[in-house]
Amino acid sequence: MSDSDDDIPQLSAATLAALQEFYREERDGLVQSTALVDKYSVGAVEEDWRMSQFWYSDETATRLVEEVIQEAGKGGRIACLSAPSVYQKLKQGVVEGSDGVSAVVLEYDRRFATYGQEFIFYDYNEPLALPEDVAPQSFDIVLADPPYLSEECLNKVAQTVKYLAKGKVLLCTGAIMEEHAEKLMGLKICSFLPKHNKNLANEFRCFTNYPSNLMS
Repeated sequence: MSDSDDDIPQLSAATLAALQEFYREERDGLVQSTALVDKYSVGAVEEDWRMSQFWYSDETATRLVEEVIQEAGKGGRIACLSAPSVYQKLKQGVVEGSDGVSAVVLEYDRRFATYGQEFIFYDYNEPLALPEDVAPQSFDIVLADPPYLSEECLNKVAQTVKYLAKGKVLLCTGAIMEEHAEKLMGLKICSFLPKHNKNLANEFRCFTNYPSNLMS
């Protein structure tokens, strides 16, 4: 066997160019995919305690996304009301079925305006001050997480929820709000225990007005 360089297989110029193009597309695709996940990562926007912001743990956000995808159905519309970490997990595209639904995030924090047309500015003190293009009963499921544990806040958020939802509602709030959740929106407490990245003093629970897997 010869040690000459002439014995080493050589790629044609066309084949080499095609191979380089393939590697470039693979690299660009990976960069774009990573950028997408980074943009929607829960840590992309830091919690601000002054706005009573507490992001869900990755496990809880994933479980809630699975729930709203299932209940919205293929082609369904989802409203995340004061629940940006659920919206972010949905938009990461890592949960099965997330590409088959659409979602918006309603938030007072304008930092989330980076999400473009899917961001809707929302102040619970003005529960029906929504853009004209947000039609009533236009969302297959509304997931709401009121910023404050008070009957006043929940009452105003309930007005927004009733305007947005076709029927299904998933509320995440303190367990102490159980009586008000049932009185205002006919919601029943679930056995599922949502967790946050930072431990909260108040026990958190989920409430729904439909038969949910979160019940068991």
